[in-house]
Amino acid sequence: MWAAFVDRLRTLKREVATVWFCTRHPRTPLVAKLLAALIVAYAFSPIDLIPDFIPVLGYVDELFILPLGVWVVMKLIPDDVIAECHEQAAAWLAEKRPKPRNYVAGAVIVAIWLSLLWLSWLWLAPKLTA
Repeated sequence: MWAAFVDRLRTLKREVATVWFCTRHPRTPLVAKLLAALIVAYAFSPIDLIPDFIPVLGYVDELFILPLGVWVVMKLIPDDVIAECHEQAAAWLAEKRPKPRNYVAGAVIVAIWLSLLWLSWLWLAPKLTA
């Protein structure tokens, strides 16, 4: 079971890299490019929306959100573009280049968490002082 899980993670890494190359391909439809850019930005973000240290929920994004997003994006892109980008991704992964980091996406996720903390404080503060 563990070997199948590790194999699926490798496949997901390859698919995310393929989607990353699809965002740059001129024949990728605009809607697919926008959605792919969001998926890739989140995948390459150094910070997760749901931190991994939260039991069970911490891996929801890696197990469900990213694969679902990649699947939807792949359905929106023509097969020949995917094949071309898959070759580029395979070459990129074979060179063992480091994963690019998307600090803008990381900053957005930090802003979301800070906003949630602030809203929670606004909601809880009156209840704590009463």
